[in-house]
Amino acid sequence: MAETSSAAPSTPALLPVFARLDLAFERGEGAWLISDKGEHYLDFGSGIAVNALGHAHPHLVEALKAQAEKLWHTSNLYQMPEGERLARRLTEHSFADTVFFTNSGAEALECAIKMARKYHAASGHPERYRIITFEGAFHGRTLATLAAGGQQKYLEGFGPKVDGFDQVPFADHDAIERAITPETAAILIEPIQGEGGVRVVPTQCLRGLRELCDRHGLLLIFDEVQCGVGRSGKLFAYERSGIAPDIMALAKGIGGGFPMGACLATTEAGKGMTAGSHGTTFGGNPLAMAVGNAVLDVILAPGFLDHVEKVALLFKQRLAEIKDRHPRIIAEIRGEGLLIGLKMAVPNTAMTGALLQEKMLSVGAGDNVVRLLPPLIIDDALVGDAVRRIDQACSRIEADMGLPQKKADAR
Repeated sequence: MAETSSAAPSTPALLPVFARLDLAFERGEGAWLISDKGEHYLDFGSGIAVNALGHAHPHLVEALKAQAEKLWHTSNLYQMPEGERLARRLTEHSFADTVFFTNSGAEALECAIKMARKYHAASGHPERYRIITFEGAFHGRTLATLAAGGQQKYLEGFGPKVDGFDQVPFADHDAIERAITPETAAILIEPIQGEGGVRVVPTQCLRGLRELCDRHGLLLIFDEVQCGVGRSGKLFAYERSGIAPDIMALAKGIGGGFPMGACLATTEAGKGMTAGSHGTTFGGNPLAMAVGNAVLDVILAPGFLDHVEKVALLFKQRLAEIKDRHPRIIAEIRGEGLLIGLKMAVPNTAMTGALLQEKMLSVGAGDNVVRLLPPLIIDDALVGDAVRRIDQACSRIEADMGLPQKKADAR
């Protein structure tokens, strides 16, 4: 019998694709995470916009426990009543007529990409398969969604790039129009780029995309994996523009921490997706559907989204004060709702590191931005706590740089 050893293994058992911090959490309460050492951290990363209702939300916990005691999995060979209910609620509160449930945002985008191509094939134009995307975008880690994002740092080493995607500069309408060819099937865009640096697509640009798609017979696809489900202050970010897409990908917040995604579409856009054209083993499973319905119970409750917009406005006002107090640290405040970006005047890693020292979690992004993605349940007191920690982090960076410091506002 082989001997076992309690000594740590020389190589990690987990594939080392994450640069993990030396920090582990054992439980969470609302906007707080408690480490295995008993330290409390203010979580303004929310698992990268996933924990929309914070940690251990009682309504979500109750829904998951109740379902876990009944049924975990049967497969999509059979009816899914709770999935039908969740799909109906999503369509009733959006542009969409139909929903396909997935386990992640990347899978939701894969469905959207396939749906756009299949739409044109079913319309007698299989040559129309190319999709216009935007520089700085992030759509997932599968081979197709990596190609859609087009970022070389993620594509390198994985062989030929999947064909069918044409990147254009961010919000450059003329470049978009020039990119349209007889092979173009759709335009894919995040209404608010998250990973790309919390860059909000101007309303006039989104409206222009809708007009272009209508004029050229293209489908408009919105990636709301990060900015959807209340994060922008609206249920869906597209609502701010006054126009609607033909297809939309969701994930992250819709599961409140449970792995879940969804691809929403109009009946017309989804006309090619017939029985057997797409599928999933775990997507739409009873556990995910129970949690997804529980998330909507909270977010669709009267006054909830009004609260998100109100607390987001307060947070951005207070952040503007910090920017004015520390102009050599913070260059710009970006975002909508509680998807907020701090464009840094110093390396963004300096800020995420300083915030960590202040026991506050944040997330880096492209364009030298720090993302602040608090749970949508935060209140004025937690905004004040966060602002105090951000101010102290800025002062910490200034001290490290040998810069004179201004006295913090006591509010």
